[in-house]
Amino acid sequence: MKYISLNYDSAPTSFRNAVINGLAPDKGLYFPEKEICLSNKLLESLYEIEEIELCYEVIKDFIGDEIPKNRLIDIIANTISFEIPVKEIENSIYSLELFHGPTLAFKDVGAKFMALCLDYFKDNNSSKKMTVLVATSGDTGGAVANGFLGTKDIDVCILYPKGKISEVQEKQITTNGSFVQAIEVEGDFDLCQSMVKNAFNDYNINKKVSLTSANSINVARWLPQMFYYFLASKRIENNYPNIFSVPSGNFGNICAGILAKSIGLSIEHFVASTNINDTIPRYIKEGIYEPLKTKSTISNAMDVSEPSNFIRIQKIFNNDLQKIRKNISGYSFDDKSTMDCIRKLNQENNYIADPHTAIGYLGLKKYLKENNLSNCNGIFVSTAHPIKFKDTVENSINSQIEYPDSIRSIMNKEKSTLTMKSYSELKEYLIQKD
Repeated sequence: MKYISLNYDSAPTSFRNAVINGLAPDKGLYFPEKEICLSNKLLESLYEIEEIELCYEVIKDFIGDEIPKNRLIDIIANTISFEIPVKEIENSIYSLELFHGPTLAFKDVGAKFMALCLDYFKDNNSSKKMTVLVATSGDTGGAVANGFLGTKDIDVCILYPKGKISEVQEKQITTNGSFVQAIEVEGDFDLCQSMVKNAFNDYNINKKVSLTSANSINVARWLPQMFYYFLASKRIENNYPNIFSVPSGNFGNICAGILAKSIGLSIEHFVASTNINDTIPRYIKEGIYEPLKTKSTISNAMDVSEPSNFIRIQKIFNNDLQKIRKNISGYSFDDKSTMDCIRKLNQENNYIADPHTAIGYLGLKKYLKENNLSNCNGIFVSTAHPIKFKDTVENSINSQIEYPDSIRSIMNKEKSTLTMKSYSELKEYLIQKD
C-alpha cells in the first residue's frame, strides 16, 4: 500500500515513511492510495473469528509487507490487550467503553499501535535521534507518553493548552520522567496544533531533528481505531443495523469508523456529536465550512474548531456533501446539557459518564428521536473514564467517585513542564535540544 498526500503535491510513499514523517512534504495528511474491500467470507465470519486475527485482517492491507505478519500480530495483541466492553445501558442502547486501557482513554489503542510500529521502523543508524511531537486537547498526551514507554532512542514532546485540561490529564502528561517533555502553551488547542504543524514544515528544525507526529494526523494513530468498530459489531450479536454516535473533536475517531464502513463493515449511520465548537455540525446542516474561535468547555478534548481529520472524511466521500449527509449527522451540545445528561444517566441508568461520553449519548438519542428509529442498535462511544473529569462529574451527580489505583499513584507527583507562548519558542527549544 502506498500513501498519497491530500494536498496532492507530493509523491506517493510507503506506510513506513508515512508513519515516520507524520505529514507529507507538501504539508498534507497521508491517505491510502487504493481502496480496500474486505472479503465477504471474512465479514460473514465476524462472530466466529478470534479478535486478534480479525484486527489483523482489518489492518494488514494498509501495511502490506512492511511489517512481518508475526510482528504485526504481536503489535495488535499489545494494542488490544485490555478490555473493550460493550454495555447495554437501556434497551438497544449501548456504551462502547474504550477507557479500560493504561491511561483510561480511547487513544490508548492508536497510541500503542503507533509506538510499536515506530519502534519497529526507526533507523538505529540515523545520526538524528527521533522526537515524537504531539499536540493534545486532553487525552492524547497521556496515551502517547504511555504508549512510548519501553521504546528506545525516541523522545516525546507534548504540547497542551495551559489551564484547559483536567488535573488528571495534566498529571498523566507531566509526570513521566525525562523521556517526555511536557509544554504548556498559553493558548488553545488550535494554537498547539498549529505550532506542531509549523515545526514539521520548518526546514531548519528538520535538518537537525527527526520529527514524527503522534496525533491522529499520523496514519498509525488513525488506522487502528477501526479495530473497536469491528469488535463492537462482533460483540452485539443480532441483525439490527448499527448506529454509532462518536464524541468528536479532531474527528480522527469517527473518521476511522467511516473508513471501517468503507472497507466493508456494516454500519447504518454515524452521529458526530460535538460541544459548542460545532464547525462540522454546522457544515453538515448549512453546507458552509466556517471555523469560529475555539471556546473552552467541560468536554475539553473536543475544544477544536478546525478538525484536521475532516479532510480525510471528505476524501472518503469524494467531497460530496450529499454523501456526507447521507452517512453522518451532526449535533452540538452546551455544558449545561452535558451536565444534565451526566446526572440523568446516573439517576436513571446507574451509569457514570464523563462529559465527552455524555455528549455521545445525547447525540445518539437526538438522532434516534428525530428519525423515529427503532429496531436498531444505538452505540455511543465512551471515550474516557469519568475520573479524568472528577470535579465536573461529581458536581453533576452530587456524589464522589474514587480514583482508580493507576491514577491515585500519580496525583501527588510534582509536575514537570515548560511554558511557551509562541512557535518561535518551540523552534528554539527543539533546535537547542538537539
